[in-house]
Amino acid sequence: MSVVVETLLLAVTKVNTVNDAGEVMTNATGFFYERDSELFLITNRHVVLSEENQHRPACLQIELHIDPDNIAAIQNFSIPLYKDGQPEWRETTDSAGLIDIVAIALDRSALPDTMVYEAFTPAHEVQPYDRIEVGTSLLIVGFPLGFHDSLHHLPVARQAIVASAFGMRFQGNGYFLTDARLHRGTSGAPVVAAISPSLKKVGNLPWMLLGVHAARLDVGADLTQDERLGLNCAWYADAIATLTAPAVAAVEAPAEPAPIITVPTPPALTTPAPTSPITGAVAKSKS
Repeated sequence: MSVVVETLLLAVTKVNTVNDAGEVMTNATGFFYERDSELFLITNRHVVLSEENQHRPACLQIELHIDPDNIAAIQNFSIPLYKDGQPEWRETTDSAGLIDIVAIALDRSALPDTMVYEAFTPAHEVQPYDRIEVGTSLLIVGFPLGFHDSLHHLPVARQAIVASAFGMRFQGNGYFLTDARLHRGTSGAPVVAAISPSLKKVGNLPWMLLGVHAARLDVGADLTQDERLGLNCAWYADAIATLTAPAVAAVEAPAEPAPIITVPTPPALTTPAPTSPITGAVAKSKS
């Protein structure tokens, strides 16, 4: 009897960052996002560039399933991060500075013809009639510490709940909080909630894409007296619509981008650009 793989697991891929020497530096998580005829890899900005940690990989390596009859068959696929010295990813800013999400357009002609995958789309975004409240059950699907089903090359899921007022920018930033036990390597994982049975199923992925997990939130507690908070930052997914818009307004990137925490006010756009309703994100193409 053949086993059908859950579509959510096929929308997520393991990400390795690789330096100029071809050495693996770190591992993270990414997921596929489709808009019109374009296919994107979505992950965190700090996966592709972290000025604070001097993390500057030359490319990303992801795993692609290539046989619908044998889910264990994979092919490694390399994604260069620079072309002619210019970054290939799209990033975005809002009123608080850089948003920790990037979109990287994938060259479909270079992908295997037999590639087996699922992709989120704009239809998976939260709609006005969706009730997302504190305590709403979530799944965060990724590769914590690189851990996964190493035979079938599938991610694992952690349960979570919405831990702050959804739709509001926590402390003025473009993210909300989740309560979950998460680890390094989950950066870039999709944060999803099940679509209500009363609502129409969206393609093969019956999930709402709420956000992109980025980091654990700590407050400098004395760990000899208190446990860690166990709270995490998830950037609102509506920024992805801005990043993947067909016409992304370009601005000149600074020679040395500032760290996320101390981002200066971005330069004015030369042409109007779409904005996200929650984050107010304005897209900036790096290619």
